[in-house]
Amino acid sequence: MMKKTFFFSVIFLMMASVCIHAQQATRDDLQKEKKQLEKEIDDLNNALAANKNKKKQSLGQLVIVQRKIATRERLINNINKDIHHLDDDIYAKELERNHLKKELDTLKQNYAKSIVFAYKNRGSYEYLNFLFSATDFNDALKRMTYLKSYRQYRETQAQTILQTQTLLQDKIVSLNGAIDEHKHALETQGKQLKVLEDDKKEKDLVVKQLLSREKDLTGELKKREKARQQLNLALEAAFKKAQKEAEDNARLAKRNDSRTAPSMTPNTSAKSPKNNEPVSGMVTANDNPAGRVYNVFESTPEGLTRSINFENNKGRLPWPVSGGVVTNFFGKHAIPGMQQMKEDNSGIFIATEVGASVKCVADGEVSMVFDLGDFQAVFVQHGKYFTVYNKLSQVAVSKGQAVKAGTLLGKAAEDFDGGGKIEFRVMTDKNQYIDPERWLKSR
Repeated sequence: MMKKTFFFSVIFLMMASVCIHAQQATRDDLQKEKKQLEKEIDDLNNALAANKNKKKQSLGQLVIVQRKIATRERLINNINKDIHHLDDDIYAKELERNHLKKELDTLKQNYAKSIVFAYKNRGSYEYLNFLFSATDFNDALKRMTYLKSYRQYRETQAQTILQTQTLLQDKIVSLNGAIDEHKHALETQGKQLKVLEDDKKEKDLVVKQLLSREKDLTGELKKREKARQQLNLALEAAFKKAQKEAEDNARLAKRNDSRTAPSMTPNTSAKSPKNNEPVSGMVTANDNPAGRVYNVFESTPEGLTRSINFENNKGRLPWPVSGGVVTNFFGKHAIPGMQQMKEDNSGIFIATEVGASVKCVADGEVSMVFDLGDFQAVFVQHGKYFTVYNKLSQVAVSKGQAVKAGTLLGKAAEDFDGGGKIEFRVMTDKNQYIDPERWLKSR
């Protein structure tokens, strides 16, 4: 009976442990997310500190404050989920502890009864009388076996009590640890809520200061829009030139070998990306499905390779600058917090330090280098895709130069608002701009 009871206790503890381990796995994910959010907040604080060194408030500073508020709210939500899991964990551990205490009490009571029985029958006379009162020899053997089993039973009882006491003690230690974690999580939550209120006050102050210089900000937006249109015209001309060169190369290749179509099957290979890491290298026919639509920018093995590698790395491309914060997002929209102001961006603007290194995001070839007066820009071709790196103070590459992911293209310039900033764009073979953040790896 005692063994059966202990067996069911073990089963109960195993089931409880499975639940706790499942919760722990979820908590591990939450802790990982928490560290990422804290890192993001640190980056935003660094960017904000750099912006505060400017002589005047900027729209970029407002965006950073707003992103910090949104990130801190996500962090608080993360902490709330962690507290909920801790509540469940504490409840499960309390159930285990109570079950073990009850089981230990039952074991001690049964052991006490067995000790009392053994004490009452401790004399050799009682032992012999019990044996000699057997009806026959077989009955005497059975009684001897019973007495031996009873002694083993008492020993097993003692061992089970010790094991249960150890389990109970471990569970109490684990429970106390969970309670301490819960207390710490509540304290962290309280601190983050207080900081969140400070962040919101900071945002209100920035908005107030920006509204006081609305005329200046409108002028900055017009100046940026003018620069955008200037770059668009330069890029459109560069794109048409690259397209014409690709068509000429395709016709030349067809004349040189009229028996075959322009090659769409390079001889080396590229593997699919793993672990969120960019890949590079040539591709094979297996990577070039028969249904792929022919594109003039892919008339050469290098062009096809770069196109497919760029596609394979969607969502995995490295950022053009280390660190930094996106202050102006892709597309046409109202500026958050300044609803009367709108912007139309062909790419994204990343706030960074003046003079920060700007690097290429994928293998390709420099199609053009522009001098736009206030800034310089680099136009890189990746097969049928193109990337643009604008607002550079100096350029480290030249037209026609082959580049790799990570190749230094230039240095970030000082923007109109006085801070370091670059513009990054992604363009398709249709001369259309697409959201660069969809192609860059998540931070």
